[in-house]
Amino acid sequence: MNVNQHTPMASPYGQPQPGYGQSGYAPLDGGYPAPYAPYNGPGSAYQPGAPPQGPSRGPPTSVPPPVSAPQSYNQYSHSQGDIQNGPQPMIPAPQRSAATQPYSQGAMNLSGAQLSYQQHYGPLPTVQQVTNQMTGMQISPGPPTPAGPGYAPPHSSQPPVSTTYSAAPPPSYTQAPPPVSSAPTQSPPLGGPAVSQQYYGGPPPPTQQPFSTSIPPTSQQQATYSAPQPPSSQQTFPPSSYSGSMPPPSQAPAPPVSQPQQSFPSTQPPFSSAPPPVSQPAFISGPPNLAQGSFPPRASLPPSQPGSFPPPGQPPTSTPSAQYPGSMPPQQQPPASHPSAYHSGPPPPRGQMPPTSMSQTTHLPPGPLQQPPSQPGIQGSYSAQQNGAFGQVRGPQPGYPGPYPGQPNYGAPAPSPAPPAQKRLDPDSIPSPIQVIEDDKAKCTEPFTTGIRGQAPPLVTTNFQVKDQGNASPRFIRCTAYNMPCTADMAKQSQVPLAAVIKPLATLPPDETPPYLVDHGEGGPIRCNRCKAYMCPYMQFIEGGRRFQCGFCSCVTEVPPHYFQHLDHTGKRMDCYDRPELSLGSYEFLATVDYCKNNKLPQPPAFIFLIDVSYNAVKSGMVSIVCQELKTLLDFLPRENPELDSVVRVGFVTYNKVLHFYNVKSSLAQPQMLVVSDVSDMFVPLLDGFLVNVNESRLVIESLLDQIPEMFADTRETETVFGPVIQAGLEALKAADCAGKLFVFHTSLPIAEAPGKLKNREDKKLIGTDKEKSLFQPQVSFYNTLAKECVAQGCCVDLFLFPNQYVDVATLGVVPVSTGGSVYKYTYFQAQSDQERFLNDLRRDVQKLVGFDAVMRVRTSTGIRATDFFGSFFMSNTTDVELAGLDCDKAITVEFKHDDKLSEETGALMQCAVLYTSCSGQRRLRIHNMAVNCCSQLADLYRNCETDTIINYLAKYAFRGVLNSPAKTVRDTLVNQSAQILACYRKNCASPSSAGQLILPECMKLLPVYLNCVLKSDVLLPGADVSCDDRAYLRQLISCMDVAETHVFFYPRLLPLTKLESGSLPVAVRDSEERLSKGGVYLLETGLHLFLWVGASVQQELLLSMFGTASFSQIEPSLTSLPVLDNPISQRLREIIDSFRAQRSRYMKLMVVKQEDRAELIFKHFLVEDKSASGGASYVDFLCHMHKEIRQLLS
Repeated sequence: MNVNQHTPMASPYGQPQPGYGQSGYAPLDGGYPAPYAPYNGPGSAYQPGAPPQGPSRGPPTSVPPPVSAPQSYNQYSHSQGDIQNGPQPMIPAPQRSAATQPYSQGAMNLSGAQLSYQQHYGPLPTVQQVTNQMTGMQISPGPPTPAGPGYAPPHSSQPPVSTTYSAAPPPSYTQAPPPVSSAPTQSPPLGGPAVSQQYYGGPPPPTQQPFSTSIPPTSQQQATYSAPQPPSSQQTFPPSSYSGSMPPPSQAPAPPVSQPQQSFPSTQPPFSSAPPPVSQPAFISGPPNLAQGSFPPRASLPPSQPGSFPPPGQPPTSTPSAQYPGSMPPQQQPPASHPSAYHSGPPPPRGQMPPTSMSQTTHLPPGPLQQPPSQPGIQGSYSAQQNGAFGQVRGPQPGYPGPYPGQPNYGAPAPSPAPPAQKRLDPDSIPSPIQVIEDDKAKCTEPFTTGIRGQAPPLVTTNFQVKDQGNASPRFIRCTAYNMPCTADMAKQSQVPLAAVIKPLATLPPDETPPYLVDHGEGGPIRCNRCKAYMCPYMQFIEGGRRFQCGFCSCVTEVPPHYFQHLDHTGKRMDCYDRPELSLGSYEFLATVDYCKNNKLPQPPAFIFLIDVSYNAVKSGMVSIVCQELKTLLDFLPRENPELDSVVRVGFVTYNKVLHFYNVKSSLAQPQMLVVSDVSDMFVPLLDGFLVNVNESRLVIESLLDQIPEMFADTRETETVFGPVIQAGLEALKAADCAGKLFVFHTSLPIAEAPGKLKNREDKKLIGTDKEKSLFQPQVSFYNTLAKECVAQGCCVDLFLFPNQYVDVATLGVVPVSTGGSVYKYTYFQAQSDQERFLNDLRRDVQKLVGFDAVMRVRTSTGIRATDFFGSFFMSNTTDVELAGLDCDKAITVEFKHDDKLSEETGALMQCAVLYTSCSGQRRLRIHNMAVNCCSQLADLYRNCETDTIINYLAKYAFRGVLNSPAKTVRDTLVNQSAQILACYRKNCASPSSAGQLILPECMKLLPVYLNCVLKSDVLLPGADVSCDDRAYLRQLISCMDVAETHVFFYPRLLPLTKLESGSLPVAVRDSEERLSKGGVYLLETGLHLFLWVGASVQQELLLSMFGTASFSQIEPSLTSLPVLDNPISQRLREIIDSFRAQRSRYMKLMVVKQEDRAELIFKHFLVEDKSASGGASYVDFLCHMHKEIRQLLS
């Protein structure tokens, strides 16, 4: 994908645009939804005419571009509406080549002077060579390459392109296409809104501009990237091959947008003239895509049209221009009606290419790929002009290390055969998560009001205020799609998961009002008679207010006399805004006794602390730390009213091979210990005095906590039990007839004779085999049965593990996960370095608001229903999610499927109702309502999705999948589903374009980078140093994460700290080693860890300010906290670290990492855009791989 090529939106050079009467594409009309009507858009920017006379700024190739026959084409001649004639200038890019200028009809002279751009191109190969090359080039899938799961190495054989090009061979960029990188050297902000469609592969359109300008409003934004193809195994063509006929690549005209051929149907909104200039800067170096630029923003066109870049693999389209006109094979010539697709102007120089026309779409320039790597499969798959668009043929990608077999050096800077050295695809030319995040922050200036149905909220990375006006806040519910497809067929075709991530008890920021508590008295909440949905803003009052029609099932229900209210002239109740349940999306009802277990009001809950006192626990310091902390922590038990004491009662148990219960009744002078040694038949030896009120028994409790470490200080008992420990806590709660939580502090594999005894089954040899799934499954069924009993009693279990070796987290975690609890793991716990993290986790876990004995049900309007649930809970039937405990950090992901058709008028409704006991012992119902739009056009679905939520769903789906399938199968399933999502978009929503372009919907342009992070995670692709326990722990942990937590976990936040200003955070950089500077200090946050990376050549003043030492060598490598220094930089850095910790549910331990130090390997594991040590692909390589998968699906 030559950079130059990218640009073109139109059909790549000179080829007829697909869809226009060419074979191979369906005619536009009809095939695409209206928004993308055929685009006749501005012609390619290049006029077909003679080559412009002026100097053109082509890439520096030496060959003059062939001139194509002049065809005069006036952009405007078609009915395009006001489209501007040429691409808008991008940023002050260097002068634009003629091409960029308005294209007049005259011919452009390609051969004009060419600027010398960095030449990443070598001489053009001769035709013959190209041909030969091409013939060999096809990339077909091959054995998996190291690159990563799922990558097939490209095959080297490509179908011979040559044949296709009979005309003059297009020049291939033998060199790489202009290095993309150069093009975008600045990286264009991909994310920028501007681009609605991104074309990756072409130079990125400037991202910066907002698309709005250019894009027609509806248009879908897409991004097109011409993906770099994986380098085909070497595709370089000898330079000479293209000999003169084609314009040198650089010059090759950017493919004109073929659009010209298409005419814009009137439906499209006129573009505002040219696409807004993108900020070209983004790529200054690369050519912007002209074509794109030239087009009116393509919003409406489907991106693909954009002219998208020629397929990467294909010969550069430039050729076409020259050649085609006269020479094109007939079928390729554009239909007469359209001007030839190609105008021969040289493409604007890279730097200058006009932004892609799509402003919305982003095309990625093939970056540094100098030749963009050929995408595997891409080239091959396309025959040369197949679609009318040419991609250039790319040379091998030199710098890739070689994930794809064909190219060994795929990543590294490998020398490239092509004359100039080729670079890899420029990472700046592909969609940037940071750009998307920053653009969203810039866009979000007003509070987010929830009253508009189907409005997607700001991203989780943006700070925003929410005003509830009838739909639940995104802090409670986030959806994967805010436009649901109307039919099951449409949902199946798109493969976009329809799911919601619900966090029912989420904590709100101080400036937002918590849900109101509504008390309807003895009668309880008002509900629909048929479906039992609770009163909400979607209920329609009729007959003067005497009855209401349910928004979910349409059943009509009588309004109870005490709830009657007259209606106003609009049909709303007069008291609508006085009642939370009629005007807000989230609120609570006080439940009546009918909603309680056994029809009696619940007792306040209890907390039981069960402490392992075996040798390892005592020796590590864990026992004394826990006992010391509990003395103060018991004053902070959860309570609703901070003024009152907590009503939560507490109890204490210690254990090793036997259990010790403690009587801490307030009337005792000293605590009493009762030992139960028959662990096979567990019972609680005392009723009175085990669960007590903290204030009443404070002295006895403190005495006990002082004595426990002393009593077991000299223990020699190394064996422990685990099943009976949970049974003991459960029996105590049953005896007290209350719900509650067990806090279990445990150190080792329970090998002592007792129910739930386990053996060490860790076997790394199973990784990668069909038996790998057994490592994630519980060893014995005992704990599944125990979990079910705990849920029935409302007994939630939180497990704190302090292992020095394998403890079988997959089995020990069954009860915590099934009861809505949490697992915390402190491997190789050392009091000095891990105490801070453990105590902060314990404090937060004890203090946070939690509901007990909870049941959640999700009701939906007719047409869809909740079919699958992911999270930490238990289900005894298909509809009720049962949670012994539900805290403010737990999220449940719910998947929806169609069971009928939905209508665009009514949209789709969902109501999440959670019945729970508060920590004060009150039975309540928390209700969250959500309405989304429905759509009958795929383009509307793709316009309103949220990638972060889709990734949350896909990760949970995959992490559950490893219980039943090998990890490789799960990875392949994820890649396949994502490729189907993007291929459906490309086929049905994007403008037609060459297959060499990778076209992504604007709101999903980060799907590949985030998906790759999921595929490379330790759960799905573990490195040699990742234990089975770590994988099981992460699998359980992620199953109950919300969207913000999965986002930072899979794509960590990396902040440069060289310039710290008070009040604002520095803008993050992308997660790649090449973004790190030796003179910088960076803070990396994953949600579970914090790393402070210090470059080897940081200035002394900065080191003094942060570490109190002026020498890099004097910084302690094992530092886990920063010195408290009295200077603005030290204060600000510590404030940032504290603020990050406050945002997460788990305390993040800080690790200082010096450049070149051993610990740097751990840090690099989180630089997720790079290749991983376990074989995971880099972002660039994965994008190529996804492009190949998409092309295979489309073919």
